[in-house]
Amino acid sequence: MLKRSSVLLKAVALFVLVAVLGISLVNAQEAVTISITGVGGAELQWVTETVKPGFEAKMAEAGTPVTVEIVDSSNLSGEELKQQYVLDMSVGEGADLMGFDGFWLPEFVDAGLLKPLSELVGETYKDWEGWAQIPAAVQEIMSYQGVQYGMPRGTDARVIWVNKEILVQAGLAEDWQPASWAELLDGARAIRDNVPGVVPIQLNAGTAMGEATTLQGYLMALLGTGSYIYDYEQQKWVVRSQNILDTLELYNAIYNTDNLGNARWQLAQNGRNQSFEAFSQGTVGMLVEGDYFWRSILNETGDFPMENRDARVSFVKMPAQEAGKGWRGQDFVTASGGTGFALNGGTEHPAEAWALLTYMYSADTLAALQAIQPRIRSRLDVPVTGDATMSRIVTDALPLTQIRPQLPDYNKVSEQARLMTERIVSGEMTPAEAMEVYAVAVIEIVGEENTISLPVN
Repeated sequence: MLKRSSVLLKAVALFVLVAVLGISLVNAQEAVTISITGVGGAELQWVTETVKPGFEAKMAEAGTPVTVEIVDSSNLSGEELKQQYVLDMSVGEGADLMGFDGFWLPEFVDAGLLKPLSELVGETYKDWEGWAQIPAAVQEIMSYQGVQYGMPRGTDARVIWVNKEILVQAGLAEDWQPASWAELLDGARAIRDNVPGVVPIQLNAGTAMGEATTLQGYLMALLGTGSYIYDYEQQKWVVRSQNILDTLELYNAIYNTDNLGNARWQLAQNGRNQSFEAFSQGTVGMLVEGDYFWRSILNETGDFPMENRDARVSFVKMPAQEAGKGWRGQDFVTASGGTGFALNGGTEHPAEAWALLTYMYSADTLAALQAIQPRIRSRLDVPVTGDATMSRIVTDALPLTQIRPQLPDYNKVSEQARLMTERIVSGEMTPAEAMEVYAVAVIEIVGEENTISLPVN
């Protein structure tokens, strides 16, 4: 009996030893490589200097080494990055973690290129402590039809950035705030008439600027009429209306009849950057753009740093066409986008990719990014600090916002909206003609039963 017990104990000991050796062999394996792309500027600095070394050290300490590979995509525009993702993912390639614009999701999901977190990571993804700190509306930036596909970075808001020196030279108050489109245009005319060599206002138009035309330009103006590109109550795309016509008339006034904007910028491939550079050089009075313009373009490490920016630049809110006539009856309007990170549907290391993503968006790691670039983050426990202008964006503009429709057809409809504005700026069509061509195109895209035409005066 004792002999049998001894043999049994030796067998158990051997099993334990093999198990331990097996674990040791696993722990001694080469590090798993997790790649991340879609980051640039301050975020690229943060991922390089904070996220990568911190996460690698944490995983090494846990005995499961991981190497983070950063794929620099800062030389690509948003549209170019999107196309690169399509090419990579369609053949099972691409980075494990990808910086993603929220409005791309429906298209990628419907194409089978993205998978839900619940499928890639498992239902345990819901247990991450950070979800409790991210408002539901912000979580939706990286969700589609109620399914979560990634982690939201945060959101933004759009305003009219102004050069205060130019306002004063034009005879306007340094703290001037237009209360209607009429006052906005009067201010632009004052700049045109009193400050030679300056473009009074930049409102994005045309196809070359991509989604920047729709979100920074067309939707910002359309919301001021009290309408939107999509009617949520009737669940239909609005293709004809007085609101659309009025929006196109605003473009026509700026770029044609009143000569208040630079039409060439709207048609050139690098026109948006030309407008940014001109503003930084003090030759643009007003420019409608997101808070990205302040924190990533004009700042000292931005693409076009502006000398003495903080003293020379401020923002005013985008007024409704008339007071009280804007979206939801507002006096002022803004639109918000939102970006985040999605796990590549074909990643071979979903657990490690998720671990990296949750490490990035822990409160402590995210706070390190705020120290480099204060902006509106996804977590409520990571506030904007150290930047009075960004803090004012949060209090003054963000409560007024409306996000883009998270619908599969949005991208194609958006393309038609851009083309519609281009036809106005180029002088190819009148506002009425451009709206009619837009209506026909959108009906073709979504089906007539999914559209609505409203009365035109």
